[in-house]
Amino acid sequence: MADESRGSEPQRTRDAWVVASFAAALDLALVVCGFGFVSLLLDLEVVGDPSVGLLVGPAAVGASVVTVFIALGVLLRRPERMAGTVIVAAVASWLAFVAVAAIGHLLGSSSAVFASLRFALVLGSGWFGLLVPACAALTASLAVLVARGRRGGMERPRWPWERDEEE
Repeated sequence: MADESRGSEPQRTRDAWVVASFAAALDLALVVCGFGFVSLLLDLEVVGDPSVGLLVGPAAVGASVVTVFIALGVLLRRPERMAGTVIVAAVASWLAFVAVAAIGHLLGSSSAVFASLRFALVLGSGWFGLLVPACAALTASLAVLVARGRRGGMERPRWPWERDEEE
């Protein structure tokens, strides 16, 4: 079986975290790019409440990316099921985005807990908030495909000067 020939559990774990690292970088790039396009095309601010401060948006995005990284690092050790990994990554990233937005609003403005929760849920259900799990789902699906390939014995691509003469 291909799963047995790939290597030991430490090798699978290391491969999973390497793929998760690159996937987290891709997720961050997609979210930043998506936020920029949505903001430009719809003439919207990511965080519309000026009393919150400048760091709530980046902190919420950072939390969502870290969550995707951790979820993929744990789940890619066994990449057989794509749907579960994609759903967990998307939902976890959205929850982290909303939770950090609520905490940031609570700390940044002198409002009540209910107002902070409302702010976070409105942000999470808007264009920017829905873009976060969409990017996480796309990233997770690509990461699962890469992890499956690595598990099946696929080697990394090589430049022409790295290849053996016999190929």
